[in-house]
This record gives sequence, structure tokens and C-alpha cells, in this order.
Amino acid sequence: MKKRFKPKYNIKKGDSVVVIAGNDKDLAKPRTVKQVLVDEARVIVEGVNMISRHTKPSAQNTKGGIIKKEAPIHISNVMLWDAKEKSGVKVSRERNEDGKSVRISKRSGEVIK
Repeated sequence: MKKRFKPKYNIKKGDSVVVIAGNDKDLAKPRTVKQVLVDEARVIVEGVNMISRHTKPSAQNTKGGIIKKEAPIHISNVMLWDAKEKSGVKVSRERNEDGKSVRISKRSGEVIK
């Protein structure tokens, strides 16, 4: 889906997030973001939305078999984890003294790295 402007999300690869909706919902367990798919508005989160992939034997994979891997979930179903608050938080953006945009927790006011 092509859009005129690329959307900006507050979630990046490597962030700690909590899943707030779906089968893997757990508001107390932070998980790591493996990949952000910006065009589809989806994220791949470690250990969430596991699917089974049945593969035939090939030159690279001589055994074949069933492979478990994560499938993407919508970005609205995750929330950034704030370690200080020990919960998911909403995020605002501000410019620091260098002119770079930083993410700030709305609840604690701390900068999220």
C-alpha cells in the first residue's frame, strides 16, 4: 500500500514492548521487537504470534520438517515498555539540545532509549 508520506512510529527495532491485545496479551511481560514493517504498519515481536511452517527437503535444508517462527502483528497491538514504571506507556516526541527528536514517556517523563 503506497502512501504519499511515510508514517512515523514510536516503536523501533530492539525496543522492549508489551502486547496489549490478541492471544499473546501480557501487560506485565516485556518482549523485544525483531523488525518493524513500516509500510504494512506491523511489527515482529519475539515469541508472539508463532506460526508453523512446513518445509520440504531441499539442498539447503536436507531434513525438511516443521519450522516455528514469528508472524507480524499490527503495531497498534503493542505498547512501549517503561522500565521505571514497569508498564506500557504512551510516548511523545520532543527535540533535545542537539536538535534530534527523542521519545519521552508521558507517564514518567523519562527519555526512552
